[in-house]
Order: sequence, then C-alpha cells, then structure tokens
Amino acid sequence: MFLVTVNKIRQLLHLSYIQRVKPVELQRGREDLKSMLAEMAPGFSVFVDFGRLEAMGLDCVPEIGRSMELMDQHGVGLVVRLIPDPTKDIGLNILTVFHYKRRPRIVNCKNLLEAAKALAL
Repeated sequence: MFLVTVNKIRQLLHLSYIQRVKPVELQRGREDLKSMLAEMAPGFSVFVDFGRLEAMGLDCVPEIGRSMELMDQHGVGLVVRLIPDPTKDIGLNILTVFHYKRRPRIVNCKNLLEAAKALAL
C-alpha cells in the first residue's frame, strides 16, 4: 500500500510505503501526490516512511523516480527518509542524483526519533 498525506500548516508531505508495495499502487497514488503538491509552498519538507514496508520490487523504481521529479518541480527543500532496514532501500541515493535536479537536502534515518528531529517536529 502507498499512502500520501499532508500537513499544510507544517508544509510537510508524508509518503507511507506499507507492507508489499506494487507499481500499480504507486501509479494510483500519483494523482493524490499531484493534488497535495499543489497545496505546498516551495521549500516544503517530505517525510518518506519505509518503516512499515515489507517488500517492494525493482519494478517500482520508475514510479518512485516520477514522484521525485514531481516533488522537485514543486520546490521540495528537505527529504527525510525513514529506512530502518537498509535491505529495503532500492537505490534511493542513486535515484536522487537522477531525479532531483534542484538537490534538496536529504536525510536518511534509522528510527522515527531521528526522523522527527530532522523534520524539527
């Protein structure tokens, strides 16, 4: 499952990857992402939560790249990723190089407390 939520007051976009994520779920979630990005001001933050992810295949990589490009086009300033299990990282640092032209600040965290600090929550 892929879930997109937003906290407008904090200018924080939250992307949750839950259980077994498939490309079709990411494709369906792209419309939610587009809609919520329209509400964000340049410099907004993104919290990418892989804490409840069980599995995601490499066939999801193109869709994740598209999401990165959408966020880049809307002026993302900070991306905080919660990746407690490094074996579930499908090459996000490499994807960042190719899909974030504006180079937002990227922080990878191993636990929720680290992520909250990075997001100043």
